[in-house]
Amino acid sequence: MAVHLDVVSDYTTEAFLAAFRRFVSRRGLCEEVYSDCGTNFVGADRELRELFRASSSDSRRIAHAATTEGVKWHFNPPSAPHFGGLWEAAVKSAKHHLRRVIGESTLTYEEMSTLLAHVEACLNSRPLQAFTDDSDDISALTPGHFFVGAPLLAVPEPSLTQEAETTLSRHIQRMRDHFWQRWSQEYILALTPRPKWQKREKSPDVEALCLVRSELTPPSRWPLARITKLHPGNDGVVRVVTIRTSTSELVRPLVKLVLLPGTNDAAPPPGTA
Repeated sequence: MAVHLDVVSDYTTEAFLAAFRRFVSRRGLCEEVYSDCGTNFVGADRELRELFRASSSDSRRIAHAATTEGVKWHFNPPSAPHFGGLWEAAVKSAKHHLRRVIGESTLTYEEMSTLLAHVEACLNSRPLQAFTDDSDDISALTPGHFFVGAPLLAVPEPSLTQEAETTLSRHIQRMRDHFWQRWSQEYILALTPRPKWQKREKSPDVEALCLVRSELTPPSRWPLARITKLHPGNDGVVRVVTIRTSTSELVRPLVKLVLLPGTNDAAPPPGTA
């Protein structure tokens, strides 16, 4: 699931409609929209229906055929955010870490928009599964592929998490780095299987695509590799493997690797598919 983040000046129908028009201009018109029962969303549904009705009466044509029937809005029951499923889980995760990254800081509209753009790129860079079945292809499908047809890559910049803030741009970059460190670790933990101790975990498959754990990975970069050889111990349990990255071959313990969903029967993490 891809994520789009935007900033509004207030919690009104007019502000939401402005953000919705920006979304449509960049991503295309939605046939169906799902949301909670916020008063701004309910008002937007009513206003959009009237806009489409007026558009039809004036005989104006809109590019997509479904737009002539308007946007169909679906509302969750009141006080039931869990009905949102995956998208509510994604919103919850992003808001959880944003609150801790921003803290007591006060950001301007431009600063908040810039930070959210960075956060959106981080969220949409996460690897979902192997991009192809080709064992020589060390790339993963990401939500960014659904937006631009390719992975979203950030401009390479040094990490500022341990440096003093000297300029405003560095302050925003430092917040982005902190968000990346917190959220990427959460996503990796969500991908990590937790079998009961009574059950022996299945050995990985050769050529399976995996994520290499690293604390020095810059934002939106995920070190990927293919498993090329298994090294079973005396008890027959595989704890060490040889992996092939885009530049070299390495020997790594399995605890430093995370199999992507779709490989070796790995399950997708809850709320992050």
